Amino acid sequence: MKVTVSRKAHFNAAHRLYRKDWNFEKNEDIFGKCNNPNFHGHNYELIASVTGDIDKETGYVIDMKVLKDIIKSEVEDAFDHKNLNLEVPEFTDLNPTAENIAVVIYNKMKSKLDSNLELEITLYETPRNFVSYSGR
Repeated sequence: MKVTVSRKAHFNAAHRLYRKDWNFEKNEDIFGKCNNPNFHGHNYELIASVTGDIDKETGYVIDMKVLKDIIKSEVEDAFDHKNLNLEVPEFTDLNPTAENIAVVIYNKMKSKLDSNLELEITLYETPRNFVSYSGR
């Protein structure tokens, strides 16, 4: 029997959406105010959902403390109060859109989970704008 457990977390980060290989005008046309050369920030909300079988001994899909610790080390410590473009290695050559941030978080967290567990990341950039990624 598969069950999904979820944990919410948050982090604050700055970024700039732009492509180094485009001129300022094209970046401005595509990314608008998100192309601000001085960056801008978001209060990101994260929901990490883990799906798997219930362990017969513990009754857990995953120990929530383990999930909490993975989120802290792989997401909060890595991204919170950082400039994603300048301080997070994964975004050196990757535009830190919400879509790309969700995929990076997924990859970082998935590598820390047992292989039999499924993961879905839902990332809110604003209360009304969010993305989900589950490795597909």
